[in-house]
Amino acid sequence: MNFFKIYYLQKMNSQTFSLIIPDPVGSVSAEYIVPAKSYCMITMAHGAGAGMNHPFMMTLANLLAEQGIGTLRFNFPFMEHKKGRPDTPAVAHKTIEAAIDNAHEKFPSLPLFVSGKSFGGRMSSQYLSAHSHPAVKGIIFYGFPLHAPGKPSTERAEHLKDIKIPMLFLQGTRDEFATLTLIENVCASLPLATLTKIEGANHAFKAGKQNILPTLAALTKDWVSKYIKVDTRK
Repeated sequence: MNFFKIYYLQKMNSQTFSLIIPDPVGSVSAEYIVPAKSYCMITMAHGAGAGMNHPFMMTLANLLAEQGIGTLRFNFPFMEHKKGRPDTPAVAHKTIEAAIDNAHEKFPSLPLFVSGKSFGGRMSSQYLSAHSHPAVKGIIFYGFPLHAPGKPSTERAEHLKDIKIPMLFLQGTRDEFATLTLIENVCASLPLATLTKIEGANHAFKAGKQNILPTLAALTKDWVSKYIKVDTRK
C-alpha cells in the first residue's frame, strides 16, 4: 500500500452502529463508510447467503468510497441472528426502510440511492415498488435474482413495473439466477431501467481470474452521476 492510499484511507470515516428496526424485529449491525468528500450515499443490502461483512460487500463499499460514494451496509435480522433461512419479505422490507430512513436523516444533504446484492436488491425493489420514498433517487442491482437456477421465469420481476425511479441492473452474462435473454427482455420493458452486462461473470461476479469489483464500482459511479451534479475535479 503506497503513501497516497494510506493517506486516502485516513480521510474516510467508518462508523459501526446498531440499526434500530421497528418492533418486534429489534436491531441489526450496520456500518457507514463515508469518504471526506462524498457526493452521494448508497444503502447496500446483502444477499441470502452472506452478510454485510462478506468480502464482496466490504470490498465494494471501499471501492465505492474511493469513487466518492458513501455507503451504509447492514445485516438482515436472519443473518444477524444466524438463522438458516432468509427473513420474510415483511421483515426484510422493514429493515430496508430503517436503513433508508437512517441514511437520509444522518446525511440529508447527500443524494440517496438504494442498492442490493441478489436477495437484498430484490427485497429493496419490492419495498420501493410499494412505498414512495422521495429521498431515494434510484436503485442499483448487483445481480438481480430473476429466477432460481435452472428454473427460468420472470415472475420475480413483476413488481418492477411499479417502481417510479431509475434502475441500474449490473448483470453477469453467465448469471445462473438470471438467464441473459430473460433479463434483457425484462429491462427492455421497463422505461426507467438500464442494463449493463458484465461479460463472462456469474451471479457472484466471478469471471475466471478477472477482478470484477472495480468495474462494478466504476459503473455505479458513472450511472449515479447522471442523476446528480458531481464535481469530478481532483
